[in-house]
Amino acid sequence: MFRFCLCVVLLLLSAAARAMSCPEPVVVVDKITFAGNAITKSHVLEQELTFAPGDTLAAESLEPLLEENQARLLNLRLFHQVAYAYSCQGGRVEITYQMQERFYLYPVPVFDVAERNFNAWLERKDWGRLDYGLNLIRYNFRGRNENLRLRVQQGFNRRLELAYRVPYISRRHQLGAEFSVADYRSRAISYKHIRNKQHFYEQETGLPIRRTAVGAGLIHRQNVQRQAGLRLSYHQEQISDSVLLLNPEYFGEAAGKREYMRLEAYKVVNLRNNFAYPLTGSYLEAGVAQTLFLHGAGMPYTAIRAKYAHYARLTDKLYYALSAEGQLRLAKEHAFADNVALGFRSWVRGYELYVVGGQHYALLKQGLSRRLFGLDGIRLKFIDNPKFNRVPLAMYLSAFADAAYVEDNVYGAKNPLTNRLLAGAGLGLHLVTFYDIVLRLEYALNREGEKGLYFGTSFPI
Repeated sequence: MFRFCLCVVLLLLSAAARAMSCPEPVVVVDKITFAGNAITKSHVLEQELTFAPGDTLAAESLEPLLEENQARLLNLRLFHQVAYAYSCQGGRVEITYQMQERFYLYPVPVFDVAERNFNAWLERKDWGRLDYGLNLIRYNFRGRNENLRLRVQQGFNRRLELAYRVPYISRRHQLGAEFSVADYRSRAISYKHIRNKQHFYEQETGLPIRRTAVGAGLIHRQNVQRQAGLRLSYHQEQISDSVLLLNPEYFGEAAGKREYMRLEAYKVVNLRNNFAYPLTGSYLEAGVAQTLFLHGAGMPYTAIRAKYAHYARLTDKLYYALSAEGQLRLAKEHAFADNVALGFRSWVRGYELYVVGGQHYALLKQGLSRRLFGLDGIRLKFIDNPKFNRVPLAMYLSAFADAAYVEDNVYGAKNPLTNRLLAGAGLGLHLVTFYDIVLRLEYALNREGEKGLYFGTSFPI
């Protein structure tokens, strides 16, 4: 009964909002109320809106403004649905946003492959390279859009991570903060790349690599779409003597142990209509990081990274996406461990099985997607909880083409994919469902003439 009533309320609010109009040419926002936010604090939602009580608006701009802010509230990723309604009387407007909250506590079991991606694990088919544990995430902690995460992982790779992010420590100055601590240990280490393939060393006793990091940062958060930050972190890394013998350049001058500090500044402008699977809008991310080694463990270096993406609707069901990103690493010397370009965070589709290291790279990705079907929600009658019993579902057919160039003047001699153009193209099916889950199945052909079927779990552009 509750589910039925809630759906009816949301539908009525949406219909009412479309049907209403204000006869006056100019209106004043008299009152803004929120309904359905049992956990989320109202002041958190007020902070995201682009208007406030007392604002004077042109009546013709009211509807687009309410729709824009409806999307902003949805992109907080705190709600399944957001609807609005308003009433006009004597040139004054009262606005109501009605929402259905998500479930915020996720005790997610960790059962994952100990590789860069599922495709790399499938190539090896080593059932011993699995990780298990628990990833406990509390979104919207205290109802203030704070995130608290604890990850305890065993298996092939051992991890212990604790992270806390609060969007506002000073709402007046729009300042937030983040803190994190992490410890990582593994039974194997990728100690070199030959023909752009990782070569691993697995130690019989002891651990070949250990990493520890502690970080803190300040966030200048104008709203959910525009953020900037400054992050300072301390890192300690150590490899075994065996790894050092296999690759004396793994840490460069640092031999088997190094410590360093990293200061990073970044800016994000996220104007996408949906953060999980965007169809319209744009995205800009830029950052610069300075790494300083302690105790003479290496030469300092500067890394500059930027990405821009644009998303456009061509017809009711056809969409186009284009992104360009790049990296510059400025240093006098380059340790093998820092020589990272494509194959981890960024990649060319069709080269998922390869790692392309380098100091600098440029990457262009584009895709044309057609929506095959989209369902607002499939009701699961055997589940009573309204936060789980409605499953939205959409599927897209995608055609894509990617290209990249990686410059490696240090380790490129044994890796033929560096210092040349990389290109890949293909077709894929993308499935989008609730809680921002994206599943991709793509068939790609790369410039080397290799064909393959690849699986992914994020939007690729």
